[in-house]
Amino acid sequence: MLTLVTGTTGQVGRRFVPRLLAQRQPGEQVRVLVRDAARGERFAELGAQIAVGDMREEESLGKALAGVDAVVNVAASFRGVPDEEAWAVNRDAAVALGRAARAADVERFVQVSTGNVYGTGRGRPLTEEDESRPGGEMWGAYPESKAEAERELLALEGLDVRIGRLPFVYGEGDPHLANSLHWAARWAPHQRLQMAHHADVAQGLMRLLYAPGITRRIYNIADDAPVTTIELYQLNGVEVPARLHENTDPDPWFGIMSTQRIRRELGFRPIYPSVWTARDAGAL
Repeated sequence: MLTLVTGTTGQVGRRFVPRLLAQRQPGEQVRVLVRDAARGERFAELGAQIAVGDMREEESLGKALAGVDAVVNVAASFRGVPDEEAWAVNRDAAVALGRAARAADVERFVQVSTGNVYGTGRGRPLTEEDESRPGGEMWGAYPESKAEAERELLALEGLDVRIGRLPFVYGEGDPHLANSLHWAARWAPHQRLQMAHHADVAQGLMRLLYAPGITRRIYNIADDAPVTTIELYQLNGVEVPARLHENTDPDPWFGIMSTQRIRRELGFRPIYPSVWTARDAGAL
């Protein structure tokens, strides 16, 4: 099997590809799509094929997909970018990639999405059957464009699409954990954040990639123990602001995702069930 991976220079992609390469079986190959050859050097050293191009260009897609059996679309554009770019990458380019993959007879297409597509809370853990409800603190062009990409990809006939929805991702030097304090200052002390370590994101995506018979299935990928705002400050070694205790939490289940489906159907078990486990293992 030859697998094409996009978005390989982002925080998730750059940690996913080495794991995919390390766990490949004899005869399996990995190809990465990068905008310039220099960005692919570290992957080439690990044994990956390099395709140079932009996934927003039709010619690039044709070359990158030649002979490919499966695609993992990790590419995303979110924090700090104009809304137009978020839509261009997260929806337009993703759907164009899906259509090009179908035309190239690709067998499987894993779309990496976000738990933010759920929008407003439900007063309980979010399940894959819940529809997207625009709104909530994290709503904007990023989750809206990702939700649209999901809908359009799942509607493509003749393409085996699987979708993995990620929570807040951290670990292995990723600055996201420190960045969380930008939002935490507005949260109630007991408000919780759903998380997943990069090792578990990779595990989940590989389960989606290799599992037979799960076309058009959506899976939440997350750990077992969302952390509170106070814990985020503790993990970052920062004193908890006194004013934090004045904040309230209107929905204690906001952003909390159920992982029952991926556990039951694909055997997913977090390597790091909580961020504290990752910290104790030196994996932050």
